[in-house]
Formats: sequence, C-alpha cells, structure tokens
Amino acid sequence: MPPGSSRGSPREGVAHGPASPATAVPRRPVSRGTRAPARSLRTLLEGHRVSRISVRGFAVASATAVTTVGAVVGVAAGDPSSNDIETTASGATLLTDIPVGDQAQVQSASLTQQADAIVHAADADAKRTAEESARLQAAETAKAKKAEAEKAEADKKAEADAKAKKEREEKEQVASRSAARDAGDFEVQGSYTVAQVKAIAQQMVPAGQFQCFSKIINQESTWNYKAVNSSSGAYGLVQALPGSKMASAGADWRTNPATQIKWGLNYMEDRYGSPCGAWSFHQANGWY
Repeated sequence: MPPGSSRGSPREGVAHGPASPATAVPRRPVSRGTRAPARSLRTLLEGHRVSRISVRGFAVASATAVTTVGAVVGVAAGDPSSNDIETTASGATLLTDIPVGDQAQVQSASLTQQADAIVHAADADAKRTAEESARLQAAETAKAKKAEAEKAEADKKAEADAKAKKEREEKEQVASRSAARDAGDFEVQGSYTVAQVKAIAQQMVPAGQFQCFSKIINQESTWNYKAVNSSSGAYGLVQALPGSKMASAGADWRTNPATQIKWGLNYMEDRYGSPCGAWSFHQANGWY
C-alpha cells in the first residue's frame, strides 16, 4: 500500500470467474469527535526533520518522549504488513515535542550547569569536612603535646626538689655532726642515770637521727649502759657483740656511756647509713 493511503480503502483482490461490474464503495464519513487517521511513520518522519542533539541532552530532556519514540519504532518494525500507525494515547509526546536545535542546547546547558553546581557543592562539603577533621586532629595533637610537656616539666621539678631535699639533709647532718660533742667532751662520772645518758646521746647524735637512735637503744638495753645479754654476751647501750668491739672508741667502754654511744653511732652509720637506716632494718629483722 502506498504511503498516505486511507485506512478505510478496500483491498484489491483476484476474482475467480467472470468479472463483475465494478461497484463503487462509499467512503466512510468521518463523524465529529472521531480521531482523524494517523499519518504513516514515513510521512511523520519526512514532515518533521529531527535535528541532532547531544546524547546527554536527549537523555535528560524527557523520559516520556523516549518512551513514545520506542513505542513508535517498535510498532513499525514489528508489523511489516501494517503501514498505518495510530496514536493510541491522547496527549502522548511526539517527536515534534522533543526539544531540538537551539532549544535542546539550552536545556542541555541548563542541566550541565545544575550538575556542575551539585558537584561543586559536594566538593565544598567534602573540603569543609576534611578541614574540620584536620582541625580536630591538630587540636588533639596540640593537647597531647601540651600534656606531655607539662608532665615532663612536673617530673623535672620533682627530681630537682628531691635532689635539693637530699642536699639539704646532708648539709643538716654535717652541721649537726659539727655541733655534736665528742665522747671526750663529757666529764667522766662514777655512774649515770637514764636521764643523764639520754642527755649525752642528744648532744652526740644528729638531731634528725636521735629519735631512731633512741628507739634502738630503748629496745636493746632500755638505756642501761651496763646491760648484759646472758645468752649472747652482748654488752652496753647498743648491745655490742662482743662488747670488746667498743674498745675501738675508748678504753673505758665498760663504764662510760659516751664511749658506747660514739661506737654505736659509728656502727649504724657505716653499716646502714644512719641510725634511721639501722632502725628500719631492726624493725624488719628484730636485730641490727
């Protein structure tokens, strides 16, 4: 059938037998309100030349237009015997409704601008997020460094304080020893009371060590300079074993408490560093 023919035209056929006279077939009138016959696909395509538009602009221009074009092409390709295509849905978008030429370029440019704006906004958000993360990380690092510096400063100060305290104590001990009297500075008596023995010790033992010295003597001999341990033979205030060891401090070690104190003080300092060091050992072991 040639293009542009009417849908209502009769089909031509081959008659068997004598030909009958041609009978005119009346043309079906088109009533008002009835859809006019649709133009064929070829006529449609020839009547409207579609300009080339970009794939991007075409893809985003109209989803309805793409669907309609697919339907038109599908019908034309699937039924070769049919040369007519009817419009099956009123108001469907035709190729004439698809933006072409300058209009398509304008829409494509608009969509491109929108996409670029979205990309730029996303980039800006990502940049802000990265900057905020970097700022927080820098703050944490600065905080950690500050805490580390403060700790180092505190440790340094504590070390300096401990050193100063030790030096001060050593100076005090030296001064106390310088001020302390020697055993030969005391007048020798025939006998001594506990109070007199303690008074001598207070003048001989450094002030900061006297309390520890007193605790040891109180447990060893209860300040009796003639005390004797019947089991071991230990003698005197400090219970020297044997008592004759105290002869290194003076020949009168048996009767002079000052001589016994001198020997006992030297022994504690040489072996334990001080009377307080000797007292700590005594507490843990019961002897010194």
